[in-house]
Amino acid sequence: MKSPSLPRLLTCFLCWACAVFTATAEPVRQPLKVLYVGGSGNWEREVYATPEAAAEDAARRTASFEALLKRYFATVGVVQAGDYRQELSADYDVTVFDGTPTQMEARQVIRDESGRVTEVIAARYLTEDFDRPALMIGELGERLGRRIGLKFDWYCLCLDAHAHSFRSEHPIFRGPFPVQMTIEELPTPEDAFHYEYFRDTPTPKTLPMWRVQTKGYQTDRGFRIGMVARPWGFEDSPEAEYISSGVCQKGLDAVALARHGNFFCWGFAASPEFMTEEAGTVLANAIAYIAQFDGQGLIARKYNDRRATKDWLAERKYLVTPESYQKYLASNERHNKRMAGIKAEAEALKARGEKLSQIEEISLNYRPSAPQSFEVQLRQRYRDLFDRFGTDTAAYHRYFDENYDYFYAEPASYQLTVDEDVKSLGIPNTDPRVLARAIELWETGEDAAKAQRILTRYTLLDYATPAEWRAWYEQNKERLFFTQTGGFVFMVDTRDPAVEGNDYGRRARNQTRAALTPAGTDDLNPVSLAVGVANPGNGHKELVVKLLIHPGYHIYSHVSASDAFTATGFDFTLPSGYTLAGNLQRPAFRPYNEAGTTGVYTDEVVFTQAVTGSGAGEATVEITWQACDAHICFPPESRTLRIML
Repeated sequence: MKSPSLPRLLTCFLCWACAVFTATAEPVRQPLKVLYVGGSGNWEREVYATPEAAAEDAARRTASFEALLKRYFATVGVVQAGDYRQELSADYDVTVFDGTPTQMEARQVIRDESGRVTEVIAARYLTEDFDRPALMIGELGERLGRRIGLKFDWYCLCLDAHAHSFRSEHPIFRGPFPVQMTIEELPTPEDAFHYEYFRDTPTPKTLPMWRVQTKGYQTDRGFRIGMVARPWGFEDSPEAEYISSGVCQKGLDAVALARHGNFFCWGFAASPEFMTEEAGTVLANAIAYIAQFDGQGLIARKYNDRRATKDWLAERKYLVTPESYQKYLASNERHNKRMAGIKAEAEALKARGEKLSQIEEISLNYRPSAPQSFEVQLRQRYRDLFDRFGTDTAAYHRYFDENYDYFYAEPASYQLTVDEDVKSLGIPNTDPRVLARAIELWETGEDAAKAQRILTRYTLLDYATPAEWRAWYEQNKERLFFTQTGGFVFMVDTRDPAVEGNDYGRRARNQTRAALTPAGTDDLNPVSLAVGVANPGNGHKELVVKLLIHPGYHIYSHVSASDAFTATGFDFTLPSGYTLAGNLQRPAFRPYNEAGTTGVYTDEVVFTQAVTGSGAGEATVEITWQACDAHICFPPESRTLRIML
């Protein structure tokens, strides 16, 4: 064989050196402080032979992330998840969650007297006012986000190694660190064809794909699996954006990379050790990207991940078709054949006295399942609609199409009903004009009851008069958006807490407030108090304290150094299992003097304090105040109120 010439060798060496330099050249680090919260491993739990092996791999994973972060960012902190406290994030620009922190509040299963589950409340790891930039790896987006209403819900723990259907123009693929994505045309995942009915166009046979991980659970048994979120309605609020999907067992629009408010979902599960070089760079870009959303918390919150959106109607329409039924029959036949084969093999193994696997043991008792008839399937799936339409596919389709604009999702699991109130107006329930028309119905007296039903159903508000509704609508109509994932309500595109319309706890709080009835007041008893508990529906409880102040008297909200009064103060003592969540929410005050350095409360004022936790016990609230009128002041007074949590 002829030896290569010296010029050719030199050329090869220079090419190799250039490649090495390009691959290893250190980037200019961004002046960001990044906190990594670790503790998880690279493999599924059953892979580890001992707890020590799992701990060793978790340490290896932490070191891998630490090395990547230090390559791209000026300051990097590392903490194990068990040692993380939310306050630590205040000292960093971005927190990367790759381990499960200690719970603030345990998961709760609520049952009625018969033992039936009525509600499941997810564990709490973060408070709802957490607005520091954060990036969540794999299933951490769902685990930490479920309780606070993130859209990173559990659609499927089935994300593998490749990304597809990505928005290549998105900033995370552009910088601040340069990245050259290697795109391959690869076969479309087989599972995507099962969800083709959600698409307006045929599913392509191949897709441009980008490899994120060098390992994946489909090719490397036991490798950690990534998570995708539901795509339906993901971008129906202005603070949420889809970025990429990935190879998984769902449709092509399942969410793998995305942002919701100040949170970034990195659904892929591999550590940098098992990422491609370019994926590590994109991850660094994602961290730099989410840093700019400091303080920009959530507007819409997805508290119920099973609440249907109108996208679900595509599936409802598909499942009444003969095509769907034929696929069901074919699937049933394949399953019977597969299980018959496993059973035959298991019987042969058993006859030889060999040990059987769990599935082989189960298969010994397997009997082929007879397929349901088309009629039985429709009766089970559609119930009341079956009584109207039977097996008439076209009739079902007309019903779904004609009522599309009026379907409303109840909080219950996957339940869509036609809102006859809105349908009678002929305006889609996603169109802000439906609110204007309802207000008009109330203003003119044409149908006040219907108006109130519509207005309270499609907003988070509870105004008592049409004038209040009109004022709110006119002030905010240009900023309204409709969110299905956030509860089938209109909200205001703002994070300004002074603008009403975005408070999920408002109604519960107001109902509790209205129910509180302090004792009467007089000149000898100018202040009366009462306490209640509100359940806003966000997993928190709120202690609501109402103070009734006798006409002509006032108490002090705050006192300047030059005044000798006593400000109103609160001291909360909570039972075991509960902690305060956030600061005491105080009502507006009015100035007491020209300088405005002292403020006062008059008439009726309400204070709220959110608490988090679980269990039963008595909470106490000690309130201190000083009541004065225009001429005299009473001595400062304290009173303790008690209430069960």
